[in-house]
Amino acid sequence: MIKKASYFLALAVFLSVSAFKGGEKPAGYDIVIYGATSGGIAAAIQGSRMGKRILLIAPSQRIGGLTTGGLGATDIGNKVAIGGISREFYQHIKKYYENDSRWKWQDRAEYMEGKQERTGEGEDAMWTFEPSAALQVFKDMIAEENIELVSGERLNRESGVKKKGTKITRITMESGKSYQGKVFIDATYEGDLMAAAGVSYTVGRESNEMYGETLNGIYMAEYRQRSGYHQFPDGVSPYKIPGKPESGLLWGISPDSLEAKGTGDKKVQAYNFRICLTDNPGNRLPITRPEGYDPQKYELLARLLAAQPSLRKINDYFIWTHMPNGKTDINNRGGFSTDMIGMNYLWPEASYEEREQIFREHMSYTKGLLYFMKTDPRVPANLREFISSWGYPKDEYIRTDHFTPQLYVREGRRMIGEYVMTEHNCRGKEVVEDPVGLGAYNMDSHNCQRIVVNGMVKNEGNVEVGVPGPYPVSYRSITPKRSECSNLLVPVCLSSSHIAYGSIRMEPVFMVLGQSAATAASLAIDGRSSVQEVDYEKLRTTLLEDKQRLK
Repeated sequence: MIKKASYFLALAVFLSVSAFKGGEKPAGYDIVIYGATSGGIAAAIQGSRMGKRILLIAPSQRIGGLTTGGLGATDIGNKVAIGGISREFYQHIKKYYENDSRWKWQDRAEYMEGKQERTGEGEDAMWTFEPSAALQVFKDMIAEENIELVSGERLNRESGVKKKGTKITRITMESGKSYQGKVFIDATYEGDLMAAAGVSYTVGRESNEMYGETLNGIYMAEYRQRSGYHQFPDGVSPYKIPGKPESGLLWGISPDSLEAKGTGDKKVQAYNFRICLTDNPGNRLPITRPEGYDPQKYELLARLLAAQPSLRKINDYFIWTHMPNGKTDINNRGGFSTDMIGMNYLWPEASYEEREQIFREHMSYTKGLLYFMKTDPRVPANLREFISSWGYPKDEYIRTDHFTPQLYVREGRRMIGEYVMTEHNCRGKEVVEDPVGLGAYNMDSHNCQRIVVNGMVKNEGNVEVGVPGPYPVSYRSITPKRSECSNLLVPVCLSSSHIAYGSIRMEPVFMVLGQSAATAASLAIDGRSSVQEVDYEKLRTTLLEDKQRLK
């Protein structure tokens, strides 16, 4: 009997171990962070500082998300709101440039051209930087900590999350590698781990009615005689032959009709790339005709240019921000720009293969847009000449043909957690008592669709409404419902309405929330509790000791 029992025990152990790749037992960690975005990196650093064994998993080969992917003109709202590891990062950026022999602090005229909230000589931090600078700073910060980083490992989203009750026990990658952890953090822009763990979420825009808001759902911004409103003026025809509906719609225009203001839908605000170019002849690769270039994709831009004869500056059609060392961070502006409106709806829940196709379509569109602006005779000569003086930087994104590998995923899934942040929080009308960070940016949504209204082309979904000041973000908004998952924190795809997320979704805030998530994870481990049961007063005290700003 003893021999028989031993045989079955040995068999059970063998089958259990063999379930993992190569028959190896999965590695165990205190905190497993999936997503090496800026928020994921901040979480890893904080977990290491709290003495925990940390695994940081990067689904791609490049770490840092948008912060190293071209978003060098940091969206802040109010710099006073940024503390902790997030502020450390921007302080390290300043030190990086103080030691950069190429960068002359005494000659800042070109760099400061057209800037708004950028660094001054007396500040402790620098908020504008090249992608390569951000990447190096993140690498240096990680190297100082006890963090295990694995790159190029994507979660098996079909069967890669194993749970016991409400606890995640391990996650498995597409490669078959498995990792065990006591607490997990989803720091991806899409919320892939959260969704695979069975946590409730939403995609798109809620109706105003759902949370008693005023800026959610369908929202049509008016056109004004300046380019910041991302709208077409009246009179621009949406049809292939102007004025003839029977000729069909131009590329990029949806046949959907305009719903009532405030109506919810599943449409996602537009994505784009934050483009890094250079005008340094020694570091410049030319903007050339991309494969599959179709000038008809930019017919609406030609019509917009013709409809706005008084708008002839580059910043009427792009937010063209100068970075150090002769580089840019280029963002969307106006009725037709770098945002590929309506072409990203599937992204949040799409397969990896589908996302790759969407990525390629966005890259083709973006490279084609630059080529159109450089070469098409319908573009005013001064704009063509300006674009011709810029090109792709030889010293950036060397592994990806000098173009960013990071699509600006402005919004993916949004968790429906213990507490939902809404417009009322952003306006200061509802103040939470368990803050783990501050939001401070405008309530900002890019356009969600391009449609026909009264025979004219119009963009819909753009919202730009200020907040009265920094406001607290609830700890409960980064925790799932306790009945769904008790050892997961979600600092990026946090629990928020669409319009509140538009204010919270800034890279410095993701770093703040990532640090707070790791602090809570460490306290949950120490206290042998669920993340929902963490003693908030202990959490608050630790955050303040670590220089987080909570009010």
